Amino acid sequence: MNQRKIEVVRYDPAWVATFKLEQSLLKQVLGNVAMEIEHIGSTAVPGLAAKPVIDILIEVSDFSELESKAHAMESIGYLVMGENGIAGRRYFQKGGHQRSHHVHAFEAGDTHLLRHRAYRDYLIAYPDVATEYSETKRLAAAACGNDINQYMSLKDSFIKKHEALAIEWYMNQ
Repeated sequence: MNQRKIEVVRYDPAWVATFKLEQSLLKQVLGNVAMEIEHIGSTAVPGLAAKPVIDILIEVSDFSELESKAHAMESIGYLVMGENGIAGRRYFQKGGHQRSHHVHAFEAGDTHLLRHRAYRDYLIAYPDVATEYSETKRLAAAACGNDINQYMSLKDSFIKKHEALAIEWYMNQ
């Protein structure tokens, strides 16, 4: 079995260019279906260690329009995953077991859009928290035995604590 390897690596400034290339490709295939296409997740935070997977947030006005583009997403290498465990999301992944990109799409007004943007911007604004998160991720990767559920569980309390702080901070800017 080809098990996915969970590896947290040092921040790579090339992640920004990798995102921009993928953003351009997504704009080509999605057209005006995508209201916003943003870089989120750890690879969007300068200096933050991360799994080398580019997380992308897409805001759409209507899921039916996005779903009509499923074939186009497949044509550029994405696997269409539906909600994949998060109600109100459409999820796509690229790269098989050694994933290169994750796309998280939500309809305009969904609270998950706020959550992703707030957490990213909070980690950028508070590099000491980003450093602590890097260490949390490294320890989780070392302890999880390449089990993604265990990896996520080991990070969960840190994320929940700081996500709540991030949303409050973001809303009060």
